[in-house]
Amino acid sequence: MSAVTEPKFYETKKFKENVKHTFVTLLLIAGSTLILIPLWWMISTSLKSPAEIAQYPPTLFPKEFNFSNYIEAWQTAPFTRWALNTLLIASLGTIGSVLVNSLVAYGFAKIRFEGRNTLFVIVLSTMLIPGFVTMVPQYILFSKLGWVNTYLPLIVPAFLGSAFFIFLLRQFMMGIPNELIEAAILDGAGHLQIWWHIMLPLTKPALVTVAIFSFNGAWNDLLGPLLYINDESMYTLQIGLQTFKGTVQTQWHYLMAMSVTVLLPVVLLFFFFQRYFIEGSNIASGTKG
Repeated sequence: MSAVTEPKFYETKKFKENVKHTFVTLLLIAGSTLILIPLWWMISTSLKSPAEIAQYPPTLFPKEFNFSNYIEAWQTAPFTRWALNTLLIASLGTIGSVLVNSLVAYGFAKIRFEGRNTLFVIVLSTMLIPGFVTMVPQYILFSKLGWVNTYLPLIVPAFLGSAFFIFLLRQFMMGIPNELIEAAILDGAGHLQIWWHIMLPLTKPALVTVAIFSFNGAWNDLLGPLLYINDESMYTLQIGLQTFKGTVQTQWHYLMAMSVTVLLPVVLLFFFFQRYFIEGSNIASGTKG
C-alpha cells in the first residue's frame, strides 16, 4: 500500500482561511484609511495657524497645536444660539419621525385591510421622486401658509412620514409573531395600545436606526434652513458655518474647527448606539415566531 502523503502547509484549509482573513482585513484597513484621511485633514487643519495652512507643501501634522481656534471660532458668532436652534429642530423632527413612521409601518405590517399592498407600493414609489422636484411646490405651499422664517417647514414634514423609514420598520415588524397581536386583541387591547405597548418595545433596534438617520439628516441639513430661515437669530449650525467663507478669503482654521465641533454629536450618537443601529439595519432581525 502506498503511503498517504501529508498535504503541504499552504494546501491546508486552515492556511487558506488565514490568507482569506488577512486579505479581507487588509482590504478593510485600506478602505478605512481612505475614508479617515479627509477626517484627519479636517482635524489637522483645525489646529493649525493661518500661516501654516498657507504653507506649500502642506504639512500632515500641525507644527503647533492651536486649540484656541475652537474657542475663537465659537466666539466669532452666536454659535450657542445656533446650536440650540439646530438641536430643537433635530430633536422634534426625530421624535415625529419615530412615532409617525412606526405607527404607519404597524398598519402595513399587522393590520389587514383591502388594498394594503397596493397602497404600500404607492408609498414606496414616492422614493423615486427627487427632492428637487418637490422643492418649489413645497416652498409655495409653506409660503402661502405663512410658515417662511419659522421652523415649521423643517419640523412638520417629519410628522408626515418617510417611505424609506416606513419600509424599514414594516419589514422589521413583519418578523414579530402575529400570535402576540392576536393575544392582545383577545385581552381587549386596541391597535394603538398594541402599537405602544408591544410593537415599540420589540422594534427598539429599528427605531434607534430611524432616530439616528432622522437626527443626522436634520442636524446636517443646509438647504432647508437656507430656504426658509431669514432671521439670523434663527440660523442653524450649518448656515453658521458659512460665516467663515468670505468672498476674498476663507478662514479655514475656524471653518475646520467648527466643522469638527458640528460633526462630534453625530459621531457620538452613532458610537453609543451602534449596536442597535447595526441590528436595526437588518430587516430580517425581528423576533421570529
